Amino acid sequence: MVQRKPVIGFIGIGLMGRPMSTRLVQAGYEVWVWNRSAEKLSPVLDAGAKAAGSIAELVTHADIVMTCLINTDAVRSIVLGEAGISESGSTEKLLVDFSSIAPDATREMAAELKRRCGMGWVDAPVSGGVAGAESGTLAIMAGGDREDVEALRPILEHLSQRVTHMGEVGSGQVTKICNQMLVSCNVLVMAEAFALAEKAGVNLEQIPAALAGGFADSIPLQLTGPRMARGEFDEVKWHVNTLLKDLDMAGDLATAMGSAVPMAGLGVELMRMYATRGYGGKDPANLIRCYRDEDNID
Repeated sequence: MVQRKPVIGFIGIGLMGRPMSTRLVQAGYEVWVWNRSAEKLSPVLDAGAKAAGSIAELVTHADIVMTCLINTDAVRSIVLGEAGISESGSTEKLLVDFSSIAPDATREMAAELKRRCGMGWVDAPVSGGVAGAESGTLAIMAGGDREDVEALRPILEHLSQRVTHMGEVGSGQVTKICNQMLVSCNVLVMAEAFALAEKAGVNLEQIPAALAGGFADSIPLQLTGPRMARGEFDEVKWHVNTLLKDLDMAGDLATAMGSAVPMAGLGVELMRMYATRGYGGKDPANLIRCYRDEDNID
């Protein structure tokens, strides 16, 4: 007997949710989608997804409900709020949250969802940006029951190059915070280094190639560095505000754990300053402009 593929419901069709849900459609899954701003559904509907008129309709159809939302409050509203996932969930269904949110809130919401309707929770934040979502090469760090994570692997392999089970619910979010500490400090010092090199007369477009394969190389350097060098600032691949949100969560986690994070602490203050100067909704490639004399934001 041929076992049918699980039906997937996907909530949150943003920068990451759009390519991720599209890849699942292309992999042959029946995918139902819902988004607060319905106009954002058009690309995935054109790809073959089905539009749900409500969260309840989506959950009713789906075996696995996936969320990719902007922050903790958004996840709480969609999962536990009025007409949210918990009102239509059941023990036979599973929630997979790709959002980057607070670990303690994740554990609390997972317990409440289980209490209300028996639905399990896997926190599965991702790293790799829009480029990784489009190419299916994301890194996924998962927290939850091992059996649930293993059952998800055949689906997640269409989205990722690697799925790592980090431990119980919330462990994925802790790992993502560590990831964002590294990424944020990387892109901050990248902006400083590129501006310094530029003022010293170095051709910035050669820097990513010159450093490729060395100890200073990184995916952010190879993806964001060329855009910094060429002044390609308009297209938003990720947001300064997203890094700021994640650095704030790193500070909260460090305080709760009694752990010192001085580099991330400096990073969050710099990122907050840049956000208040108008860079919050822009791509981090813009950060080089903070070190140029013509620092004027449109």
